[in-house]
Amino acid sequence: MYKVAIIGASGYTGGELLRMLLNHPEVEITDITSRQYDGVPAHKIHPHIRDSGLVFNSKEPDELDADVVFTATPHGASMKIVPKILETGAKVVDLSGDYRYRDREVYEKWYGMEHTDEENEGVFGLPELYRDEIKKAKLVANPGCFPTGAILSSYPLVKNNLVDRIVIDSKTGVSGAGVNPSSTTHYPNIADNINPYKISSHRHMSEIQQELHGFEDVKVSFTPHLVPVIRGIQTTSHSFLIEDITTEELREVYEKEYDGEYFIKLMDEGEIPHLSSVRGSNFVHIGGFEIDETGRVVMLSVIDNLVKGASGQAIQNMNILLGIEESAGLKHFGLHP
Repeated sequence: MYKVAIIGASGYTGGELLRMLLNHPEVEITDITSRQYDGVPAHKIHPHIRDSGLVFNSKEPDELDADVVFTATPHGASMKIVPKILETGAKVVDLSGDYRYRDREVYEKWYGMEHTDEENEGVFGLPELYRDEIKKAKLVANPGCFPTGAILSSYPLVKNNLVDRIVIDSKTGVSGAGVNPSSTTHYPNIADNINPYKISSHRHMSEIQQELHGFEDVKVSFTPHLVPVIRGIQTTSHSFLIEDITTEELREVYEKEYDGEYFIKLMDEGEIPHLSSVRGSNFVHIGGFEIDETGRVVMLSVIDNLVKGASGQAIQNMNILLGIEESAGLKHFGLHP
């Protein structure tokens, strides 16, 4: 059995890591840390994992006994502890934004802080794009939730140089805002409502741009909306074709690109992906495959923001790092209805 530890295990992503890792056939959880809840049984914070036997502790990063450490810590905190973990010989899957960018200046611009770790670089942890690089990595930067659904819904188009502009519209559940409540996530403010926010300046836009700009000079725009659901992200991508193709050719591009990808499911003609179909799972459902008379391709994707958008993808990356079956501990389907 491989040993895994979680730093910052008290939030939603920490709870999801625990839920799935406790049922993982090839790992055991050795430590879960939280300064705030030191000595508190895990089920007091995560009631769905009662009788797990796990207790929060406040160990320092270099005191952990693990083959892989998940850092479910805030942006800016990870870069301070990841170097210490790597020195122990453990591999790291970081769920913050600290190591997602190839250009530190882009990180500093969008996150408003200096990046202090000049020695370590992370591999962008989207397995469907960077599986071979992840296999050889010591540090994997788990992608953000919005970028995961947005990139996977558009990647085949830009890789095949079919479009020159993409406009992305995403709807997210309130759990994406984290465990701490605010006026934005207060029930009367979100119920029966749709709230656009950071409509032209969300930091995840830079992450999407990084991955989709890498092929051609594709212009990418992104606007998120908060909707009154707990889990899930539904993304609609509007992409503008450079040259005419048929809907049949469009589907063939996606089928070829995602052939053999366990967690990506392409919808049949006329099928629309639904949030409830992926809730609680690591699957991505992609559909749409329609082209209007102006040459606009409409693609839809749905993910669970806490699973494929965070903790599930982190475990998928851990499996690749350890050289075990990529889908281990993640084969469960979504909770529908």
